[in-house]
Amino acid sequence: MNPVWVIVAVALEVGSCVGYVVIFRRFFDQVPSGPARELAWTEEASGALLPTGGVGALAIGGLLLRQAGMSTRQIIERSSALFFFTSAANVAALVGGGALLAIGATRGTDTVTLAGVPILVGGVSTGVTLALPVTVKRTPGRLWPTWLVDMAAGIDGAVHALLHPSWRLLGAVAYLGFDIAALAAAGHAIPVDVLVLGYVIGYIANLVPVPGGFGILEAGLAGTLILYGAPPTQAAAAVIVYHAIAFWVPSLGGLIGYARLRRGPTREVTVPSTEAAALSPTPARAAG
Repeated sequence: MNPVWVIVAVALEVGSCVGYVVIFRRFFDQVPSGPARELAWTEEASGALLPTGGVGALAIGGLLLRQAGMSTRQIIERSSALFFFTSAANVAALVGGGALLAIGATRGTDTVTLAGVPILVGGVSTGVTLALPVTVKRTPGRLWPTWLVDMAAGIDGAVHALLHPSWRLLGAVAYLGFDIAALAAAGHAIPVDVLVLGYVIGYIANLVPVPGGFGILEAGLAGTLILYGAPPTQAAAAVIVYHAIAFWVPSLGGLIGYARLRRGPTREVTVPSTEAAALSPTPARAAG
């Protein structure tokens, strides 16, 4: 593999990590800027290592925020908003990749199933997610679990963020887009629709409880890329190089972030009790 493309992939992965820091600070805007960046990097390292991926990363972040003084309700609301907003970017990529495949814009393997299923899954998952807060609001007398109510508030927060745009929302695009681009740099001859669909669908394999996803993620990504028409040898090589980069870049950054977070002075995080609409940034928050 050309070393230049490997360097490009590393740079793109760093850009993806920075994108997560940016979107993290959108939803945790009242956490001081330094600890917020360190916490975001720590979450990314946890996501790279833990078998539960992004959910496990949010759990680690929530634990650290709880120790800093944020209430459980606030953590669930804001973490849910962050999770659902970044997941929305994945769903948009899934639907977009399916559409590109359906119209034959690139050289991916096009069948009704391969093109239609991603679009169907994206549409259904979006509808179910948006229906949750509506259902909770319309049945206030029902004894919903507290965590479900807080999660519904988080979904409302993600929608509120979309309807009240901030430049930090571009972090979600960078977080996903640069990561896919890193895979593209490792296998730069693979068609765009194949890359997008192979990435989004292939990452489902990361839910299998294997630390770091070693072996599992490679199989999921390479298998999906090949299914959608990528050359087998090139897909396997690209995925192996990509996973090495996607593991070590956030892991090393997170290690530094966690060390700085634990070494720094204790800072209490005080966030006012929120409803979903209160997840928008406060006017007095300094930019940067």
